[in-house]
Amino acid sequence: MYIIIIGLGGIGKNLVATAAEHGDSVVVIDKDEERCNEILEHYDVLAITGNSTNRAILEDAGIDRADAVVTTTSDDAVNLMTCWLAKRFNVKSLISIVNEIEHSELFKEVGVIISENPDELVANRLYYWSENPDMQQLASIPGGTIFEITVERNAPFVDHEIKELEVKDFVFIAIKRDGKGLIIPSGTITIQPEDTIIVFTKKDSEEKCMKILNKQLKASK
Repeated sequence: MYIIIIGLGGIGKNLVATAAEHGDSVVVIDKDEERCNEILEHYDVLAITGNSTNRAILEDAGIDRADAVVTTTSDDAVNLMTCWLAKRFNVKSLISIVNEIEHSELFKEVGVIISENPDELVANRLYYWSENPDMQQLASIPGGTIFEITVERNAPFVDHEIKELEVKDFVFIAIKRDGKGLIIPSGTITIQPEDTIIVFTKKDSEEKCMKILNKQLKASK
């Protein structure tokens, strides 16, 4: 894949590392020359110092053959304008950070796959996990999250069948149980103390999912 990454802040740098590890052809654009020089010390990429809203800069980056453009700057105007220009070059995949939630619709109108304000997402995730220390995230995938929760003794739904649980906007994937390994749950599987249940939930339903599972699988305090 030929990928152009805009912005070498924390997210941009990590994205460069991931793309490079996968063997992709990577071009980075950042207005800070020092950041560009620093990334060149660590990865075999093309780094261009300049403004990604400048058509000539994008052409230097090889926009005409790019498979994807990802904008990660803290300036939504820069991100949106860059994606708009990239669309005019028929780049198939346009992805961007959106720092201000009210700008989301503008990006969607241009056909950009968006990730909302990363600081807010991290803050919300940290808060949810602080409330739910037994929930461990296993994977984040487009549109949702896979995580696991361990059933506590004396929880309301211990010894109940899976089909009796209130299930809204999430799916039980598997149960890990000592001595039995991984169980693919059917509706008649009985929940036992210390079961670790693996769940998939849609991104926008994660908080609701946690509240429901806490109510059903955690002991009252």
